[in-house]
Amino acid sequence: MQQLIESVSALSSEKRKALAILLSQKGVNLYGIAPIFRRDADEPLRLSYAQERQWFLWNLEPHSAAYHIPTALRLRGALDMAALQRSFATLIERHEVLRSVFVEVDGQLLQQVRAPFALPLPVQVLTDAGQLEQAVAGEIAVLFDLGEGPLLRARLLQVSEDDHVLVLTQHHIISDGASMQLMVEELINCYGAFSRGQQPELPALPIQYADYALWQRQWMEAGERERQLAYWTTRLGGEQPVLELPLDRPRPALQSLRGARLDIELSAELGKGLQEVARQQGATLYMVLLASFQALLHRYSRQRDIRVGVPIGNRNRAETERLIGFFVNTQVLSAEVDGQAPFTTLLQQAKEAALGAQEHQDLPFEQLVEALAPERNLSHSPLFQVLFNHQAHRGAGRQAYELPGCGSNR
Repeated sequence: MQQLIESVSALSSEKRKALAILLSQKGVNLYGIAPIFRRDADEPLRLSYAQERQWFLWNLEPHSAAYHIPTALRLRGALDMAALQRSFATLIERHEVLRSVFVEVDGQLLQQVRAPFALPLPVQVLTDAGQLEQAVAGEIAVLFDLGEGPLLRARLLQVSEDDHVLVLTQHHIISDGASMQLMVEELINCYGAFSRGQQPELPALPIQYADYALWQRQWMEAGERERQLAYWTTRLGGEQPVLELPLDRPRPALQSLRGARLDIELSAELGKGLQEVARQQGATLYMVLLASFQALLHRYSRQRDIRVGVPIGNRNRAETERLIGFFVNTQVLSAEVDGQAPFTTLLQQAKEAALGAQEHQDLPFEQLVEALAPERNLSHSPLFQVLFNHQAHRGAGRQAYELPGCGSNR
C-alpha cells in the first residue's frame, strides 16, 4: 500500500485524476485510500464548491454582511500587544487561506495566495461601557472585498486600561464555525508562548485549504459525485414540498433573511430524560432532538413529508482537522411523519436519515438543487424552509480561554 501511495504522489494532479477514474471502473476508490497531496507548484488554484457558491452569493449581494463570521473575546488584565500581533502574523503565515483573495482570470474563478502580512490591529477607546455593543455590531458589519482582502479583520475595543474586547471577523468564503474556534485556540496558544518569550508549538499542517479544494473537485469528478447524487435523488426525488406553517402574516414575495433570536433554556432534568431516550433507542441526542423538531413541524403544519436542512462539518479526513477553511455543507433530511405512530418510529427514521447523510455528506448542496430542479420561488429557499443545527459547546455554552495575565471568554 505504501508503495502505491508513493507512486501516486509522484504523479501530477491530472494524471492522478485519470488513474482514479480508471481504478473506479474496477471498484477501487483511489481518493479513499490515498492521502490528500499537496498541489503542484503551477496548479491553478480552483475554488472549492462551497467557496464558489459563496463567491456567487457575494456578487449577488456585495453590500450584505450575512456571510460574515464574527466572534468577540473579552480580555481582562494586562494585554501584551506585541505578543498579540506576533500571534496573528504566525496564523496568517501558517494558514494560506487567511491571506487568499478571489479573482477571475480569463473567465476562470481562482483564488490567489498572497505573501504573509501584518494584520492591522486598530484600537478603539470607548468612553462609555454602554458603547460596547454598538461598537461590536458596527465592526462586524464592515464589508469585505473578496478580490482585495484581507478576509480576516481584527479590532480591539478598549473599555479600560485592563479591559478589552477583541472582535474578530472572517468572511465565510475562508472560514466556518469550526474554523473560527480553531483560530481562536491557535491564537491563544501563540499568544501564551510569545508572552513568555517562547516559540509556539503547533502541529504541522500536511496540506493547505487550496490542496483540499483541488482534491475535492477531482474526487467528485472521478465518480464520487454520481454515487452520492444517486443516494440523495432516491431519498429526496419527486415532488418537493414547501413547509406551510400557520403564520400570522403572508410569506413575503421576496425573503429578506431578517429574523429574530429567541433563547430558550431546557432543564437539566429534561436533558437527562432525552439522553436516556437516546440510549434506550440506540440513537444519539442529536437524533432525538431532530425527530422532536420534525414532530413539532408536523404538528403545526399538518404535513406528513417534513424536510429539514442541516449543516454538516464535512471534515471527515484527517488532513483537514486542523485547517481553517470553508468545509461545512448543507444537507436535507426528510421524514414521513405519521401522527398516529409512536415517537420511536419517527426517531428510527431520523436515525436512518442521519447515518445515511453522514455517509454521503460531500455532495455540494447546490449540485443537489440543480439535480432535483425544484420550482424556484424567491419567497423561500429551495428544498427546505427550516434549518436544524445542533452544536455541542464545552462548559455551559460560553467557551472560556485563559491568556497569561488575562481572563478571556467568548
